[in-house]
Amino acid sequence: MPSASFVWRFLVTLVALAIAVFVAWQLWVYYMDSPWTRDGRVRADIVSLAPDVSGPIVRVFVHDNQPVHSGEKLFQIDPSRFNLALEQANAALAQAAATKSKAQATLQNAEQNAARYAALSSNAASAVSRDDADTQSRVAQADYAAAQADYAAAQVNLNVAQLNLRRTTVRATVNGVVTNFSMRPGDYVVAGNPVIAIVDTDSLYVDGYFEETKLRHIQIGDKAEVQLLQGGPPIDGHVQGFAAGIADRERIAAPTLLADVNPTFTWVRLAARIPVRIAIDHVPAGTHLIAGMTATVTILPNKKRNQT
Repeated sequence: MPSASFVWRFLVTLVALAIAVFVAWQLWVYYMDSPWTRDGRVRADIVSLAPDVSGPIVRVFVHDNQPVHSGEKLFQIDPSRFNLALEQANAALAQAAATKSKAQATLQNAEQNAARYAALSSNAASAVSRDDADTQSRVAQADYAAAQADYAAAQVNLNVAQLNLRRTTVRATVNGVVTNFSMRPGDYVVAGNPVIAIVDTDSLYVDGYFEETKLRHIQIGDKAEVQLLQGGPPIDGHVQGFAAGIADRERIAAPTLLADVNPTFTWVRLAARIPVRIAIDHVPAGTHLIAGMTATVTILPNKKRNQT
């Protein structure tokens, strides 16, 4: 008959083995099925701001890493040339207005003459005189229409000159932080070429790259916890959406427009990682979010859904 000490040691060993199996099973479930990933990144929309007009820089109002608000001045392009263009447009508009007034007076005179000849009897005015008056009236109408078109074009040119002058002062279009910025007075900028980047702080979110085997445990609206690699309290968020597709590295575009698929197949298949967008609900005080930070993302599935 086994001794009491042997039975006791057997039971302790059995309990320890059961605990080890349970822990191993929990670890397997946690690592293989639980919706979490250490491959998370803080992301934000980046505004590549380009000037609308070209010219040398005369003033810079911001510096690198400075927070800015929408509408705040960033830098100013030399407005001298644009002031001259505005004066020229004003002069052209004044000239077009004078031409229009003159054409209008000529038209009124021609119409009065035509009406007077039309009112006279055939004995008092010859048909030739009436025809001349009608012709002059039509010519005057055409001249007035052309003068009106020239005046409208001059008004448009004036509006463009005013717009260009306003655009010499470049302003922020979003709330954010200026980054990687080294502009100085004297630099020449070209219209349409980006010269300053602003990280839109109102658009900060987190991308969690989850293995495709874990997506069935994630639904839009689920609560999420984001733990930054730098430490500190977790950030609260929720699942906002899933990426619609990822690149297929085994398939490339062939010159013949047919699918070119890699003929090799590896026996060990790694699960593809799908970007899941996490909207940020609350950031703890003192937490400094920077686009590009790494984080661990844990999804907290809806308990009611799990019970059903």
